[in-house]
Amino acid sequence: MVGAGARGAPLLPPVLLLPLLLRGAAGGIADSVVWAVNAGGDAHVDVNGIHFRKDPLEGRVGRASDYGMKLPILRSNAEDQILYQTERYNEETFGYEVPIKEEGDYVLVLKFAEVYFAQSQQKVFDVRLNGHVVVKDLDIFDRVGHSTAHDEIIPMSIKKGKLSVQGEVSTFTGKLHIEFVKGYYDNPKICALYILQGTVEDVPKLQPHPGLEKKEEEDDEDDYDDGSSVKKQANKNRVQSGPRTPNPYASDNSSLMFPILVAFGVFIPTLFCLCRLSLKPSLPLNLQAVIGAVSSGAPEWKLEEGQAFPALEIRWGLSPCPWMPALEVTAEVENCEL
Repeated sequence: MVGAGARGAPLLPPVLLLPLLLRGAAGGIADSVVWAVNAGGDAHVDVNGIHFRKDPLEGRVGRASDYGMKLPILRSNAEDQILYQTERYNEETFGYEVPIKEEGDYVLVLKFAEVYFAQSQQKVFDVRLNGHVVVKDLDIFDRVGHSTAHDEIIPMSIKKGKLSVQGEVSTFTGKLHIEFVKGYYDNPKICALYILQGTVEDVPKLQPHPGLEKKEEEDDEDDYDDGSSVKKQANKNRVQSGPRTPNPYASDNSSLMFPILVAFGVFIPTLFCLCRLSLKPSLPLNLQAVIGAVSSGAPEWKLEEGQAFPALEIRWGLSPCPWMPALEVTAEVENCEL
C-alpha cells in the first residue's frame, strides 16, 4: 500500500529529467570557466551555463557590430547564435587582459564567424597570447565559409611563473594578454572568448558541419601515406582564394636562347669577313688603272714613263668570303702617271 507521502511526490517523466541532467552537467563546465566575454554584445548565458559578461571594451577600444544579427549561424545552437552574431573589431591591433590567480592547465577558446565577406583573403589576421603567435593567418571564411561558427582552441599551462603554449615558454606575471593583430587584409575581430581551467577535452564542441566533416575525413586519410608518420600539408583541401601562382622556375627558358645563338652565328662570320675586306692589300692606282682598262675591254694605253692620261674609270670585284658574292668597286682616276 502506497502512503500519502508517496502520492504527494510523483515521479517526473524522463523527457523532463533530461534538461535537468544536462544543466547539471553544464554546471560543472561553467564552474571551470574563469573569464568569458561576449565581444561587441551584451551579457549572455549559453546552453552550457557559461556566463559571458558584457564587452568591457565598449566605448574604449574599437567598434562593436551586430551586422550578423540578420543571419543564422551554422554549427551553433539557436540559443547561442548571439555569441557569433555580434563582434568587436578595430583598425589596429587590440586585445584583452585577463588576470589569472592560480597555476594549472588552461584553455583559451576564441569564437569567430564571418558574416560580411563572401570570399577568402578578405580578412586575415593573427592572434597573440603574451607575445606568442597562437593563431597564424586566420582566414575565417577560408576555414569554414560564410556565417558559420568557428572556434579556435588553444591549450596552455601556467606553472612556476612560466607560461607554456604551443611549445614556447615565457615568463608569466599574473595576466594573460590576448591580442588580435592587424594584418594586410582588413581589420582583426573577435565574436566571443573565454578561458577554461582544464584541458581540451573539457571544451564543449560545436555542432558537426557536413562539408567540414568530409574535409576532415579526407585530411585524416591523406595525412599518412603507406604507413609513414610524416604529416602532409594540412590545408591542401581548403578553399583556394585565387589561381595558383605560377612557379618561375618550372618554365623552360631554353627557347629564349635560340635567337641569341642565331644572332651570334650571323654576326661573328660577318665581322670576320668585313675585317678581311678592310685588310685586303690594294694595288697602286696607276697599276690598277691599267689592269682595269685592259680587263674592261678598253683600248690599250701605251704610255711612256712620266706621261699621264686624263681620266680612267676602273672596276674590279672582291669576294671577302668564299660563300659571299663579289663586291664590285668602282673608282675614277684622273691625271694618273706611270
